[in-house]
Amino acid sequence: MTSPATSDLNPARITMYGAAWCGDCRRSKAFLDGRGVDYEYVDLEAVVDGADRAKAISGRTQIPVVVFPDGTHFTEPTDAELGAKLDEAIAA
Repeated sequence: MTSPATSDLNPARITMYGAAWCGDCRRSKAFLDGRGVDYEYVDLEAVVDGADRAKAISGRTQIPVVVFPDGTHFTEPTDAELGAKLDEAIAA
């Protein structure tokens, strides 16, 4: 496992690591899209080191991994968790 780059830990905007075959990834992506969130999507099937980067952040192999600009992240988040975090960010 590689160490995550500083930009991976504190991205300028939300970053989601996922794959099309992952149901939780599709759900989280649809949720972010539905909320009109500007985010970067790292497709683990297309980005050579994407899975290594996601694992370095979360310490796990489960996806999606959603990283926020404040350095926090969720692994396999529920829609409720994502919604609460987005609402918190808007309120700040």
